[in-house]
Amino acid sequence: MKEKHPLLEVCCGSMTSVDNALAGGAERIELCSALGVGGLTPSLGLLREARKRYPALTIHVLIRPREGDFNYSPGEMEVLMEDVRLAVENGADGIVCGILDKNGEIDIVRTGQVIAASGGRQFTFHRAFDAVTDPISSLETLVSLGCHRVLTSGGAETAVEGADMLKKLVRAADGRIIVMPGAGVKSSNVAHLMRNTGCTEVHASCARALAPAMRGPALGVADDGSRTETDANEVAAVIAALREFRI
Repeated sequence: MKEKHPLLEVCCGSMTSVDNALAGGAERIELCSALGVGGLTPSLGLLREARKRYPALTIHVLIRPREGDFNYSPGEMEVLMEDVRLAVENGADGIVCGILDKNGEIDIVRTGQVIAASGGRQFTFHRAFDAVTDPISSLETLVSLGCHRVLTSGGAETAVEGADMLKKLVRAADGRIIVMPGAGVKSSNVAHLMRNTGCTEVHASCARALAPAMRGPALGVADDGSRTETDANEVAAVIAALREFRI
């Protein structure tokens, strides 16, 4: 029987990042844009090009119509649902999304609608989960909805800092849903995270900062001209660290 190792999902916000993730050995990516604000829905062009270049790659698509909180207006929900439809039609293997109600808890009805619209594809509830008041109870809600996995830092700034809660979530999940740590996961700490949580998948951008290539005025209050791209060497290093573990 072939040995199984924990899986790395690489968060990619550009075609170059997708190329680099594959060069580093990634088998699954989360496709998004605007990583600097936690990720937004990627363009349809990016999804189509990634699918065309890498037919065998598992691509999960982030659906998040704007930055900020995760309680969406009716109009924003229309956009969100249309983006789910387009992602499914254009080769997404999974949908990544998270919707909260006005109290900051999982919106059961609207999350269920998104899962249904995903058409049986893998569904990941993203880090909106880290805003809920009772993670264990909320995990049960996701199980009841048929969610396949939850991306979480354990409610902390980084997954390493949230390791204790992540371990509790993995135990509570008991194989019914995948608890996937994310936030600050690197080759230098992923082994520590594995030993202290018991997780079977991890999520990381494996990114490096790039200096501004051009000079010019800022295009927004948060724009300093810099950007990040996935680093193939860091992807390979994380995967190498994960191969020391068996699941």
